[in-house]
Amino acid sequence: MPLQIVRNDITKMQVDAIVNAANETLLGGGGVDGCIHRAAGPELLAECRKLGGCKVGEAKMTGAYRLPCQYVIHTVGPVWNGGSHGEREQLVSCYRASLALAKEHECETVAFPLISSGIFGYPKDQALRVAVDTIGEFLLHNDMTVYLVIFDRNAYQISGKLFAEIAEYIDDHYADAHIDSLREDRRRKSVLQSMKPVFYGSVQAPTDTGALSDLLSHLDAGFSETLLQLIDRSGKKDAEIYKKANVDRKLFSKIRNSPGYRPSKSTAIAFAIALELNLDETRDLIARAGYALSPSSKFDVIIEYFIRQKKYDIFEINEALFAFDQSLLGA
Repeated sequence: MPLQIVRNDITKMQVDAIVNAANETLLGGGGVDGCIHRAAGPELLAECRKLGGCKVGEAKMTGAYRLPCQYVIHTVGPVWNGGSHGEREQLVSCYRASLALAKEHECETVAFPLISSGIFGYPKDQALRVAVDTIGEFLLHNDMTVYLVIFDRNAYQISGKLFAEIAEYIDDHYADAHIDSLREDRRRKSVLQSMKPVFYGSVQAPTDTGALSDLLSHLDAGFSETLLQLIDRSGKKDAEIYKKANVDRKLFSKIRNSPGYRPSKSTAIAFAIALELNLDETRDLIARAGYALSPSSKFDVIIEYFIRQKKYDIFEINEALFAFDQSLLGA
């Protein structure tokens, strides 16, 4: 998928370029900056000395040396001073300048830390929102895979209000349903165990093949056909939809050209989000790929929360899914 939030050490990311949250001297420091310099070796510092520093909101590129990537993009984020001193605009500029450099050097994969959220003091939930919004906007117009790398749980935080609302929704819609689902599963198993299949010798009794053929000849449209019809109905271009779904061009092409293609559940739901379908329409679309939304799945309940709230920003949804340790939407 074009934007992925991952928990990892950025110095171990095997991508074309990693982004370093540097200071204005570019001569190393604490946090991510120090880790990247240590992992790259002294050659990185030697090249940085020749760059003459870097201003806040700008970015410069060097080689990566001992790191498992090709380039390091150094950008200087703002120090948090309460939010009324242009910090957001400067942070947005960091991401835009870094992505522009990556594009200029034909990078296909780039990994970012959460810039300014460490010792520079930018509130983590706001830093995350700026990162996701700015990267997401870039990806709507460019083909690139971008990783937002979170080192540990303490480095990641969505809005406290949003987290609380989702947690409350899960409590109201997941716990009781999950218990009911377990009871239903036990009931079904009990019924199945009481049923004895009929066999003819060593071969099970045949089904009515004529009736089966008739049913197969009247199948509803599959996922691919229905998706393309919905895109046509929306009046939007294919690229706009698959980018909003956090899906790359190659996968969309496979879906478009293979009527029988069965996407993953996260991909099927991602297209429903991109098309801003309501809950019934979402259930219908993903059913054509063989999936359903279940009240006994925390992932499904979170998806249902966002659809009911008519919040269709897939990157915001993925922020929340990551916060609750769930799979992300997209390819």
